[in-house]
Amino acid sequence: MDRVFGEKFLIAVDNFYSYGVHLLFNEWWETAPQDAIDKYVAAITEHPEQGPLAAAGWMAPPFSLSQLADCAPGTLGAVWREHMVTNGLAEQLAVGYAGLTADFEASGKLARLPAVLKYKVLRGYQTHDLHHVLTGYTTHPFNELALQAFSLAQMDYPYSAMTLSVILSHATLVDPWLIQPAMDAITDGWALGRRARSIQFIDFENQVHRPLADIRADYGLTRETPFVPVMPKVSELVAQELVVQEKMREGVSA
Repeated sequence: MDRVFGEKFLIAVDNFYSYGVHLLFNEWWETAPQDAIDKYVAAITEHPEQGPLAAAGWMAPPFSLSQLADCAPGTLGAVWREHMVTNGLAEQLAVGYAGLTADFEASGKLARLPAVLKYKVLRGYQTHDLHHVLTGYTTHPFNELALQAFSLAQMDYPYSAMTLSVILSHATLVDPWLIQPAMDAITDGWALGRRARSIQFIDFENQVHRPLADIRADYGLTRETPFVPVMPKVSELVAQELVVQEKMREGVSA
């Protein structure tokens, strides 16, 4: 590992909310081993389902909640809208990340970022909240971790792998109270991702009027009970994030 990048990795490990993986991911490419980059590319391009979809490079039009206003109860669109409103989530998450990517590109840091992986990260920001709805994982920090493990189970991908690496390093070296709930989240998401059909790059934006239960059944995402993290002791960082989320929800309902 490049030692300069290693220092940035340690900053993220120390506090992954103050220096997030969205920054770490973009910092990596300048010094990343070429062999590692090639393997991440092959994980997508050689996949029988994901490869053709990635090659097509489809991106959804800019998202607005108004597009889901006529979706019937129980449809993907209706549950998606509820998820966004209840949690006070940004409609233009993908647009914001695209701006961050453009800034890193202008600095020259992304010169070695392959086009297929740039597509993956930009499309991933478009589908992130849809994947929450499809998998049933909430925005609770450990549900977010479970979703990253789910994604990693479906595709070798540095963003998800970095997320798990940072969290587990923090749990190991800084806050052991995180170990058990983090591993519960990771194993739950990994198991679901391995047994489900790939949902990477699927144009679910064009399926918003379909019943969510039907889509989950088609992709092997049906489960008897939702994942509920058990936290005997809540770490300081997680407690802070839960407070932030609660304030966001209060702002929505106010």
